[in-house]
Amino acid sequence: MNLNTRFIRYCVLLIASMFASGTYAFHFSLLPEKPLILIGASYANGNTPLQQDLQGPLFGISVGAGDYVDLGMALTRYGAKVRNEGQAGATTFSRITCNPVCGTATWDSYSTQLQRALRRVTIFGANGPAGYNADYVIISLSNDCLHSDSFGLDQALTSPCSLAEQYAALDRVIVLGQEVLDLGMTPVFARYPSADDLDLPLFAQLSGLIWAMTNEQYDAFGELYAARIRQELPDAILVNAWKHFTHRGDGVHPDEATVTRAAYQILRAIYWNQKQQ
Repeated sequence: MNLNTRFIRYCVLLIASMFASGTYAFHFSLLPEKPLILIGASYANGNTPLQQDLQGPLFGISVGAGDYVDLGMALTRYGAKVRNEGQAGATTFSRITCNPVCGTATWDSYSTQLQRALRRVTIFGANGPAGYNADYVIISLSNDCLHSDSFGLDQALTSPCSLAEQYAALDRVIVLGQEVLDLGMTPVFARYPSADDLDLPLFAQLSGLIWAMTNEQYDAFGELYAARIRQELPDAILVNAWKHFTHRGDGVHPDEATVTRAAYQILRAIYWNQKQQ
């Protein structure tokens, strides 16, 4: 190796190390000091709920039989402290599972998930509860209107949501976001990924569902979701965290690179929101 080649290699290594250290410092600076509350469905947490008697919707399965990195895991990999009460398969309202047939095991509503998470971060003083050790609540995407097992009804009795049903589902999201604001915290939402990056028919087939939203229905619902959050929750954070999306082979769940990018975008949005306080 001649002197010129060695010099070039040295320069490349020097620049790379400076970039890496700077990137690490930037990542570290993104982290909020307090825990992040995370609620939602499978993007938030890949595990379905299990009760003490080991009963649960979908038999308590986890996405990819546990071989799945969810948003909660991705956030902690960056060093964030996360209180994750999400449940794979959840909707904003509590419901039973009807896949393949209706049973008695239930998912918690988003409101119940929030109340569970608040218990985790409650600060107690001499006279009892004195506040919460959290500033941000990440409210991940739900299964509302997405498919035939998102209603708590026999799948044969379901059909794609009407506009009124879509508005009712989004009403529950808005009420939840306002509840977070009333607690003195900031709700964090992510926009829906593009249907073109998903494979909804494949997801329905693999999951034993009678139907799933069409691409057109999915994108229209996602746009309505974002528009209502912007209009009715102007103090919330809305992040385009799933803009670059690759599913993990099942049609809807993000692969590891996708969820890692999404976690970074959410942390970055929280960082800038903190800077503006």
